[in-house]
Formats: sequence, C-alpha cells, structure tokens
Amino acid sequence: MIQRFYDFKLNSDERGSLVAVEAIQDIPFAIKRIYYIFATREDVRRGLHAHKQLQQVLICVHGNCTILLDNGVERDEIILNNPAQGLFVDRMIWREMYDFSPDAVLLVLASEHYNEEDYIRDYNEFKLLYEKGY
Repeated sequence: MIQRFYDFKLNSDERGSLVAVEAIQDIPFAIKRIYYIFATREDVRRGLHAHKQLQQVLICVHGNCTILLDNGVERDEIILNNPAQGLFVDRMIWREMYDFSPDAVLLVLASEHYNEEDYIRDYNEFKLLYEKGY
C-alpha cells in the first residue's frame, strides 16, 4: 500500500469550518513551498513525474480529483474529496492527478523549494532509477 493519509483536526461550529495544518506536527516535514491547482479541465492529467528528494502532502480543499501513485512495483488510485485529509506522497513516487471536478482546488504542501533537477519526468527513467534502488 503506497498511500498514507493524514487526518487533520476539523474545527466546526455555526460559523463554518476551519482546518489548520502545522509543519512537523501535522505533516512529517517543514513546508518550504505551497501551491494549488484549480480550473483544470476534466480531461487533463497533471503531474506525470516523480521527485528524487521532494515530499508532498496533497489536500483537495474543494471538489475532488483522482491521484495515481506508483512506486515502481504497485499502483494506487485515490479519490481526494475531503478538505480535512491530506495524502502524503513520498520521494521516488510517480504521481498523476486527473478527473478534476470543475470546482476542484488541489493544495500541495512541499518539503523543498522548486528545483527542476529534482524532477523525473520520464516514466522509463523513473523505473530504471527505482530498480537501481535510488
């Protein structure tokens, strides 16, 4: 099983709901980068890469989308649709995001700053690195 979820504390009352996520306490790394994906057409696939070192937590804060995780041996498909739950994506995991609902907003918390050299954008290269125990 590749997938690991973090359930965040949901604070709700008559005013609405709030979820707070704290680095190191609620997720296993210090957050160095935050970005979000939105207004993605349903027929578009995002991601299509792995990272050599970077770790991420993905949170679908609105709507839903599907995440494919592949560690070189097994593959998991996960539907993200709970804004109080984060999906941990470790280093050397191929990821693809797709089937975005029209209102989907996917928030990504990353352990590192953007570094193009950390990306593996070719699946065959990813498989070779995995087989070599990278």
